[in-house]
Amino acid sequence: MRGLITDWGGVLTTPLKDAIVSWIEADGIDASGYRTVMREWVEQAYGADGAVNPIHGLEDGSLAPAEFERRLADRLRTRSGEAVAAEGLLARMFLAFEPVQPMYDALRRARAAGIRTCLLSNSWGNTYPRELFAELFDGVVISSEVALRKPDPAIFQHALDLIGLPAHECAFVDDIEHNVRAAEKLGIAGVHYVDAESTVARLEQILGVSLG
Repeated sequence: MRGLITDWGGVLTTPLKDAIVSWIEADGIDASGYRTVMREWVEQAYGADGAVNPIHGLEDGSLAPAEFERRLADRLRTRSGEAVAAEGLLARMFLAFEPVQPMYDALRRARAAGIRTCLLSNSWGNTYPRELFAELFDGVVISSEVALRKPDPAIFQHALDLIGLPAHECAFVDDIEHNVRAAEKLGIAGVHYVDAESTVARLEQILGVSLG
């Protein structure tokens, strides 16, 4: 095994659900209304037919982040029934993201051991720590920049091409199990991220190098 491909949000950052809880509290969002619209959109975007909807469009770059913010804000209300400001909505949603240092350390150790690394992220208009990319990754694939999104097989192949390795020599880490299964269908060793400790331990087994 010579390659490690990893997601960003929820793997190299603290969980999305924690960031959302912080945002809902800070902006006074009606949580029930948010859950309703997200359940609808996520099921469409990650369902068997991969229906095109705002999440799909945001991730593959066919829908501008500002338009996604407008559409989501239209579906939301505060707990007092007021409208939600669209401008800056995505930034506020992800404001509480924090880096997961054990995963960053594992990436650094993997590269030092000769493992080729690649970021493969479905972007929601996120602000990435691009100043760290040269240190951490041999390749970077951000969905909105390549007009593809996980779980499309083409985006996995693009990542493999960037690091110059076949699928069976690579591992892939993601916190969304659907994406992990999609990678496995291509012959990539999938690791469903639950926490840093168990993920690092599993990657050590797969890659055959010490990452702790």
